[in-house]
Amino acid sequence: MNVGIIGSGGREHAICYMLNKSKKVSKIFCFPGNAGTDLIAQNVSLDPDNFYKLEKYCMEKNIKMLVVGPEKPLVNGIVDHFNDKSIKVFGPDKLSSKLEGSKIFTKKICQENNIPTSKFKICDSLNETLDYLKNSYFPLVIKADGLASGKGVYICKNFDEAKTATEEIFKGKFGVAEQILIEEFLDGEEMSYFIVTDGKNYKFFGSAQDHKRIGEGDTGKNTGGMGCYSPSRLLNEKLELKIKKRIIEPTLNAINEYGGVYKGFLYVGLMIKDGEPFLIEFNVRMGDPECQTILPTVKTDLMDIFKSCCEGKLNETKISFFESKSICIVLCSKGYPEKFEKNIQIKDLDQLKLLENQNIFHAGTLKTKVGIVSNGGRVLNFVSTTDDFSKCRIEVISLIKKLNWKNGYFRRDIGHKVIKI
Repeated sequence: MNVGIIGSGGREHAICYMLNKSKKVSKIFCFPGNAGTDLIAQNVSLDPDNFYKLEKYCMEKNIKMLVVGPEKPLVNGIVDHFNDKSIKVFGPDKLSSKLEGSKIFTKKICQENNIPTSKFKICDSLNETLDYLKNSYFPLVIKADGLASGKGVYICKNFDEAKTATEEIFKGKFGVAEQILIEEFLDGEEMSYFIVTDGKNYKFFGSAQDHKRIGEGDTGKNTGGMGCYSPSRLLNEKLELKIKKRIIEPTLNAINEYGGVYKGFLYVGLMIKDGEPFLIEFNVRMGDPECQTILPTVKTDLMDIFKSCCEGKLNETKISFFESKSICIVLCSKGYPEKFEKNIQIKDLDQLKLLENQNIFHAGTLKTKVGIVSNGGRVLNFVSTTDDFSKCRIEVISLIKKLNWKNGYFRRDIGHKVIKI
């Protein structure tokens, strides 16, 4: 079967890598892909948000399945567009995708179904928000309602910071804002929990802990993710049962009642406090860099998982994992997450010798006449899977040092909560 992958990041390269191992996949097309996917698939310079052009291309190339990496096409309704076509799409429909597309939609589902989450307030105007904040206790979390590329969340320590955040959101920093979400600040430890679902059944698809802060010791500005380890140290049978019964199942039931069809990955972002799970957010796709960290530990043919989800037969597919630890460290452009230079050559990348348990997944890269160059803030993902977190990190850092890319920087302490030094 010919398969198309939508997206250009490390997540999409990891998916491409796993599908390339499947004997059931004939050819892979990436829209638009990166320098890494170009090595194992055909990159296509086509705007994947233009569903009609995408459909025409898929028909011409006999592409029978599309796997959607990022959230935007899902929120914009790509699944609904292809619903009556001969091309299957792995991902949730437009209604289901509101779980990520609208934070207020998700909060209302939580409220209606007693799903544990932070206390919250929805405000409809700048003045209403400021009046509410004047009588609030801090810290507070202020969120833009819609998609904001991971940047529409502010942790505010005082009224002045909250005022600035509110003004930025209502003035359109993340698009037109008709409402704003204010949440209590939850103090605990974060965990990412993943499932895959066919609309009727769901199965566990890994756990992880992301490191979003730019600096060592989880300090400094938020990023898209500086690295990740899997499995999460927090997960145990008792906690997992609470996550399923209190959060995942009520949410999927609510989506079904609303008339949505949820097929695909569901990322459950959690805060764990005193052994109790609280929902921070849902993402309607795999995380990045969690995807790069988890996929190399999956034993089951990824194509079988995607196909069974699209056909509503997930209960017939057993998903198994290697009993290994995994760490991913992201090599970023200097200056990220603020201003950074692009088109900086990455020399000798093809000279790195990787062991079977090691991967390099491209993110912000581009293949040019002079070679591979940087094309984003997060550039390369270095991954190792072994029986020990410390070994994983040592291997990854060794690879990054061998590459010795002068324009890059990375965090050396990824996994510090599970690695005792």
